[in-house]
Amino acid sequence: MTTDRRSRTTPTLILANAVLTMLFQIACNQSPPPAPNPAPESKAPATANKDVYVIFEGPWAFAPDPKNPNAVVALAPKTKSHRDLIVQTRDQKLPAGVYDLSFPPRGGTGAGEVDPNILRTKIDPQNVQHVLDTKSDRYAIRIPKPEAYVELTHYHSRAGSTYPPDATTEKDYVTSVSLRYSVPSLTGFSLAGTPDTGVFNPLLLRVQTPTINFSIDPAQEPSPSDKCHTHEREAFRDLTRLVNVNLFLDFPGDASDCHAKDPQNPHPVKAEFDPTFRDLLTRGSAGFRRRDLLATFCFFGNKVDCMAPVMVASD
Repeated sequence: MTTDRRSRTTPTLILANAVLTMLFQIACNQSPPPAPNPAPESKAPATANKDVYVIFEGPWAFAPDPKNPNAVVALAPKTKSHRDLIVQTRDQKLPAGVYDLSFPPRGGTGAGEVDPNILRTKIDPQNVQHVLDTKSDRYAIRIPKPEAYVELTHYHSRAGSTYPPDATTEKDYVTSVSLRYSVPSLTGFSLAGTPDTGVFNPLLLRVQTPTINFSIDPAQEPSPSDKCHTHEREAFRDLTRLVNVNLFLDFPGDASDCHAKDPQNPHPVKAEFDPTFRDLLTRGSAGFRRRDLLATFCFFGNKVDCMAPVMVASD
């Protein structure tokens, strides 16, 4: 008789399958759970840079620092025809000497773009180094290369290497300038240096508005009896002597006899000054203009501006 083998093996196969299924489920339940996906890293919001303007008012020239390719030097003569150099407030006066203005970490490229109305001239690096090394009647401020030299004020005049300067040199030359920088913070500015006499304690500068101010004011208000811009001619002469460049300043609207009394000439006739304030507004309106944006940052109120051009060294 033939035996049906499927009938004898079927229960065994069913039992084996059940056991295997149970063991597989146990193994799956004991395996570690999958690791959760890592949370995305939180990124702090980037801090937007701010524009800060370092303003120079007075007879200033700017040239590359001979010993630091990332810096420039602002140079100005210290003379009896000007008051002491002031930084930020009237209470903070600087004696003649060499100073360093330090910044917080900066952005930008230090491109040093120059306003087309700024007077450009070749300034020999050796002359700059001579000014820095010689304890003389001068101010020197080392500063990082700016993003740009921006016009703050200007006045109509002529400036050239021949005397009197040719009429083709006539333009609205910049008479006070603002150096623009890009910084992440308005804290971290300081001034240190070595005066020609005495000592100077490092000064932390409070920058509440985005400006730092260096100002050298004329010692006297312009006189109504002076029709020749004598102060400006004298200031420009002192500046060109300081950096040893051959340039002269003239004003197209001055009286015909002004050249004979010009202090830029070898034998000028001494001009008389009558220190009054009456003529300030009249002279100021004859070609003087202040940029609206930076005018809000003027910090000394009523003050007298020197209308001689500032200079920036050409490449």
